[in-house]
Amino acid sequence: MAETKVLVTGAGTGFGNEIAFRLAERGLDVIAGVEIYAQVWALEQEAARRGVTVRVEKLDVTDPGDRKKASGWDVDVLLNNAGVAEGGSMADIPGDNLRRQFEVNVVGPVLLTQGIAKTMAQRRSGKIIFMSSIAGLTADPFAGAYSASKHAIEAVAESLFQELTEYGIEVATINPGPFLTGFNDCMLETWKSWNDDPGARLFDYSEIAFPHEQYDPEPVYETAVRVVTGETDAYRNVVPTEIVDDLRGQIDAPWDRKSTDGRGQRSELVATAYEMQPETPVE
Repeated sequence: MAETKVLVTGAGTGFGNEIAFRLAERGLDVIAGVEIYAQVWALEQEAARRGVTVRVEKLDVTDPGDRKKASGWDVDVLLNNAGVAEGGSMADIPGDNLRRQFEVNVVGPVLLTQGIAKTMAQRRSGKIIFMSSIAGLTADPFAGAYSASKHAIEAVAESLFQELTEYGIEVATINPGPFLTGFNDCMLETWKSWNDDPGARLFDYSEIAFPHEQYDPEPVYETAVRVVTGETDAYRNVVPTEIVDDLRGQIDAPWDRKSTDGRGQRSELVATAYEMQPETPVE
């Protein structure tokens, strides 16, 4: 694996940051893509502190110049991890915020993948991994925009899996549940920068929090390393595994739902969002 070159996007913070360093500690040739130049210095300092070699590159997935540069890096594995989360009701989110959600989470990663996939196809080998989410398989209130972007990524991954197999390219997804990294809680803070009329909103977002208890992120790092290195060859990798049965139930539930179910009543998860405290860990 020491000769395997891996590009991790969105490595400046969150999952991508720790995954990049874990892969470097395993001896892989890691390129950590970060959104802004200030993060290049920060990651170089962290690499020195941890005693590993990481090549840090400015890579904003929405920047055509950055994507073109990355297409020449001839990577063996692409981990599409970069992403943002826009919180709020689908009835309230301003158009500019909705468009940015899809530019960062869908359009940018797809266009980046196109250039890299063509190089992989020429040598008839490679692996493309999408950091999706269980939000790509289900949907919660106040996370509809983020969930929609991850549903789109699920479709992208499924299509690429079928399209690229003849070129010897593997495709896989990683689907984390609610993990305590700050990402989910920050999603419910984006309304503070909306350019809209607050008086026209349906919901008071100052009273709303992420409606789930959250897990320690360690299993995500471990799973991502196994998927990148090929220690697991599963196409879909839901983390933590103990939520899989419940997740399947959520996916199937709409088949039996009536459009009139709960009409005139606050839904259970909306009520939980009003009751939950931010950064609540799983007990």
